[in-house]
Amino acid sequence: MMRKLYAANGPLMFHQSGGCCDGSSPMCYLAGEFRTGASDVLLAQLAIVDITEPVMFWMGREQFERWRHTHLTVDIVPGRGGGFSLEAPEGVRFLIRSRLLTDAEDAVLNR
Repeated sequence: MMRKLYAANGPLMFHQSGGCCDGSSPMCYLAGEFRTGASDVLLAQLAIVDITEPVMFWMGREQFERWRHTHLTVDIVPGRGGGFSLEAPEGVRFLIRSRLLTDAEDAVLNR
């Protein structure tokens, strides 16, 4: 799906807010379309096969503070997602799957 969205739209980004409803799902936008600032944390630059630019994954700082001890996986499932997220017309939606970090993972990330 990311390769399809990239081919149709160009460089992409994700933003995960802490809001309810659509805000609790990762939203996929054109890179730079969602304005990030001091209230956001850059979690990762995702490298995706056949996409030349990394896909930046941002999260609202308050949500990051709640989830800082979790391993996050962006998944995609059938269904209707947020109206502003680029995958919405495709009949799928992105979602976050999570698990707590192990003590070893937490130690490495919080040095």
